[in-house]
Amino acid sequence: MQGPRRWWNGPLDVEQLALGSVGLVAAALRSLSAGRLDVGIQSDQVAAAFGSSSLLRINGEQSRGFAEHSGFYRTGDGWIRTHANYPHHEQRLLQSVGASAGGGLRESLAGLSSIQAQELIVASGGVAAAVQTRADWAGSAAGQAAKRGAWAQFTLHEANRSKTWGYAPGANRPLEGLRVLDLTRVIAGPTASRTLAAFGAEVLRVDAPQLPELQAQHVDTGFGKRSSLLDMSSPVDGERMARLLEGADVLITGYRQGALSRFGLDPQSLQEKYPELIIAELDAWGYEGPWASRRGFDSIVQAACGISDAYRTERGEPGALPVQALDHATGYGLAAAVIAMVQARSERRGVGLVRFSLARTAEALFALGAPEIPDKELEDPRTGRMASSYGELEYALTPFLIDGHLLDYRAASPAYGQDEPIWL
Repeated sequence: MQGPRRWWNGPLDVEQLALGSVGLVAAALRSLSAGRLDVGIQSDQVAAAFGSSSLLRINGEQSRGFAEHSGFYRTGDGWIRTHANYPHHEQRLLQSVGASAGGGLRESLAGLSSIQAQELIVASGGVAAAVQTRADWAGSAAGQAAKRGAWAQFTLHEANRSKTWGYAPGANRPLEGLRVLDLTRVIAGPTASRTLAAFGAEVLRVDAPQLPELQAQHVDTGFGKRSSLLDMSSPVDGERMARLLEGADVLITGYRQGALSRFGLDPQSLQEKYPELIIAELDAWGYEGPWASRRGFDSIVQAACGISDAYRTERGEPGALPVQALDHATGYGLAAAVIAMVQARSERRGVGLVRFSLARTAEALFALGAPEIPDKELEDPRTGRMASSYGELEYALTPFLIDGHLLDYRAASPAYGQDEPIWL
């Protein structure tokens, strides 16, 4: 590793989580190449990568952060955090408490307890969590479920035969030719697939046309990928998805548990139909316990698990991590796990499933303990520039060093939904 070890102030060791998760990708690539590939990381760029959305410029303009109704609100007995960046979540949030788009949300929430508000919003299909202490979360059934098991939960079996993809020494990017089908949204999953694309994988991201991704989010996480739209309720698009799965090496999904089951995209069905497919899943709350099927985002998990309470301001208001560290660390960890599973399939015919959750990543962060005093200031991040269909993009380079040189992305983010749903 090059660069400082500490740089963010705060009660939790976010730097170690960031450096560790990115370091796992470098280690997985070195293992895949049997040590032939010189892959390292640079801490200044790790910090930049974890804050990539704030560094992104589209035609010189910075994207907005959280939407108007996303944030902390006082309740009758504490605080709640809401997430309303997506229009359909904002609509459900406002409807759940009888507020309107023009105002009234703050007043409505102030008349409810934190748990009352949380459950009303969740029952309406919105996204929110009461701000809890660490002890409250640890004592809850959801918190206990999140803590069980390893950070990455692997299930492997031996395939009858193995797909032919394997590491080719001398390739410009070590994952060239690997086909990755990306059914993820927001930050964590797209960060994983963006990382795989940076190392040469052919990544095709597929979204539902009725739920478009936020433009800045798509641009920030779309470097080096292709982008298609498929309506899985359509028989024609369902057939297209089946053909993609037949040709894929890896499938990454990032929807809440059970959301894809009605399309036959649950792990059991997929493993029966495509026995050599490597499946990587992530969600907010984990795969057991009372919150397993709830919607969630990084900021919401922070509120529920005690991070927001730990980062309270001098005025006593709940706070947040300096970056969306749960999302990014989960994404890099997932990328590393995919690379390890690709190696296992290539060398030992091992195929299977790996699962991550934001809540389990939060547990890993708390387990790291309190950080030391920061070493020094970070160097200014190295950025790149590319032309795109959205205009000129300025963005943070990857945190990876190949033979001592920072790795750049192969291509700019594509226009949303522009590509045919086929493998090249």
